[in-house]
Amino acid sequence: MNEYDSNRILDLTKKIKYEPTKDLNEANCYILNTCHIREKATDKVYHDIGRLKKNFINKSKPIVLITGCVAQAEGSILLKKEKYIDAVLGPQSYHKINDTILRLEKKKISPVEFTEFDVIEKFDSLNSLKNTDNKISSFLTIQEGCDKFCKFCVVPYTRGAEYSRSIEELISEANQLVENGAREIILLGQNVNAYHFKKNKLSNLILEISKIKDLKRIRYTTSHPKDFTADLIEAHKNCEKLMPLIHLPVQSGSNRILEAMNRKHTVEEYLEILKKLIKVKPEIKFSSDFIIGYPGETNDDFKKTIKFINQIGFINSFSFIFSPRPGTPAFDLVKVEERVSKNRLIEFQRIAENIKKNYRNNLIKKTVKVLFENKMKSGNRYFGRDEYFNSIIVESNSDLTGLIKNVKILKGNQNTLFGEIISNVDQTNYAA
Repeated sequence: MNEYDSNRILDLTKKIKYEPTKDLNEANCYILNTCHIREKATDKVYHDIGRLKKNFINKSKPIVLITGCVAQAEGSILLKKEKYIDAVLGPQSYHKINDTILRLEKKKISPVEFTEFDVIEKFDSLNSLKNTDNKISSFLTIQEGCDKFCKFCVVPYTRGAEYSRSIEELISEANQLVENGAREIILLGQNVNAYHFKKNKLSNLILEISKIKDLKRIRYTTSHPKDFTADLIEAHKNCEKLMPLIHLPVQSGSNRILEAMNRKHTVEEYLEILKKLIKVKPEIKFSSDFIIGYPGETNDDFKKTIKFINQIGFINSFSFIFSPRPGTPAFDLVKVEERVSKNRLIEFQRIAENIKKNYRNNLIKKTVKVLFENKMKSGNRYFGRDEYFNSIIVESNSDLTGLIKNVKILKGNQNTLFGEIISNVDQTNYAA
């Protein structure tokens, strides 16, 4: 979502004649878009500003804006501690960015903070601008905010309550992206399957977007188990363009910890969702998020999490030690001893990596469908992803960008699979 937001900020600032540059020395305005989901995000802001100061020693400083969730959560603190910053704008105040820059250019305002939850006005402003993102795989934010209030999570405090964009504006923006060259759209939301506009749910939106002729693939992230309704499960059965990989965070394999987190689901309920999805789509796979060392986690709780990942066989598991976020109910809880948490994380990641390694090894000599996103800088190598979001590289003398091809997997490493095209037949009509 931060990448989507950054692209839309660029679209906004083009209206006042700003263009992106990769040369820091020629920057007139420096915008740092931030995430606040884990600890040390604020420290990274100060470090980045420090590097910026060094770069502009004895030179006229650019306008410096901090945007995103760190700005929302700690805007006044940033302005107080770092005088180099000219303004902070939270994620629901991007529509004010142009006016802020123009006033700063004329030195008509002192350092300023905009952190109102004005999400409707923000999207009204963005809807008036064409989305210029031209990547083969493009992001589309459909929903923001969260009403679940997991005790560890800062999102409700930085992004606000759940807000869903209208299905009409989303279809319009999806068409823009496809016209720009997108062949895959990834629908985004802090709680994406909570999407609900009037009578339309995520399943309705998926089916409508799937009607766009040149769009080949649809994905969505990130889901909450509580909102995984029967209609969304049916969408995986009925929509051929919807990819058979679901990222569904569970956070722990212990019901006691899930209750302490206020996750609003049990392990058994989570497993029942997976069972229903496998029934309608036997080839479906899953990835998930895990918090290790949540306050109160015992060795027995941790063992249940290990048993859980072995039971499911997630093809990707994203795991982190509990990171206390200021303002959340879990912030002041007694933490698990750091040494214990680190050892548990090491053990968890070793097991998760072995599961992933075995899964990827089983792909060797198999044939997969790959949507190629771009040509790499060196040689005639092309990068793409299969239905399960595995990164795949092949060599080709013909341009593969935007095409779906049959690829035989030959080998792989920890992050990437390597293969060869086994069919010269254009697969652009294939919908995975």
